[in-house]
Amino acid sequence: MQAFLKGTSISTKPPLTKDRGVAASAGSSGENKKAKPVPWVEKYRPKCVDEVAFQEEVVAVLKKSLEGADLPNLLFYGPPGTGKTSTILAAARELFGPELFRLRVLELNASDERGIQVVREKVKNFAQLTVSGSRSDGKPCPPFKIVILDEADSMTSAAQAALRRTMEKESKTTRFCLICNYVSRIIEPLTSRCSKFRFKPLSDKIQQQRLLDIAKKENVKISDEGIAYLVKVSEGDLRKAITFLQSATRLTGGKEITEKVITDIAGDLIDEGHAATQLVNQLHDVVVENNLSDKQKSIITEKLAEVDKCLADGADEHLQLISLCATVMQQLSQNC
Repeated sequence: MQAFLKGTSISTKPPLTKDRGVAASAGSSGENKKAKPVPWVEKYRPKCVDEVAFQEEVVAVLKKSLEGADLPNLLFYGPPGTGKTSTILAAARELFGPELFRLRVLELNASDERGIQVVREKVKNFAQLTVSGSRSDGKPCPPFKIVILDEADSMTSAAQAALRRTMEKESKTTRFCLICNYVSRIIEPLTSRCSKFRFKPLSDKIQQQRLLDIAKKENVKISDEGIAYLVKVSEGDLRKAITFLQSATRLTGGKEITEKVITDIAGDLIDEGHAATQLVNQLHDVVVENNLSDKQKSIITEKLAEVDKCLADGADEHLQLISLCATVMQQLSQNC
């Protein structure tokens, strides 16, 4: 112990022979080469703006901005899984290159870190840093940093107000990209300082192309019915579709993925660990197609909308489903 503290080492092991040393180095190099499993959502995230699917207007504007190595403050809004975060990350990589990307980009998930203290400390301190350096490939490097605030509609009003002052003060050295699902939850002084882009849900054709491409690269067997149903349950959310595909691949263990497998994964019962929002969406389709009166349909769909809003605000899933089922039972009993 004293020898260790003094900086000397005492070894009781015999010295490595040449063969043992080679074996040890070979083993360590093999361990280093072993790739870590990566979620397919991250593995197949677009690496450049051109790879972003089905958002032609946004891509066209961003490419013009990238040509001049400049960006305005941005506000991306739209449904989840449509490429909002992927688009700004791809644009930042093209602007700064792989060397400066981590130094010039600050990404915060506002739903986890959404208080005014975060804006005052993390965002403000990062925005005040001076930028320097050039790209090794000789391409022009913009003289600013990018702050990405994901799920910005979860930020408190006080934090948004503080962010407005930071955006004004640090406009010469920092660009901000706010990402949200509901633009109505962003205060007007912030939206007026940003170029707004709406991301639309992906078409079924685009989703099928991406999913088939991933299935081919991962050697996954999936039936045509399985792909079609996978697109249906994902509802324009490519991230959800890719996650379902990876889960189904792990579940089948190399066998063909069928519609039944997708149904098991994307089911709609809380007792089996499935989301209540999925039940609400599927029940809506059933109600619309059912032989109910217009009055019954309107009452049930209004309740569905109310439950969906409560779930989005974090209400208890079990209680909301009980309330929904009570309304449905009450309307169905009128047919008896």
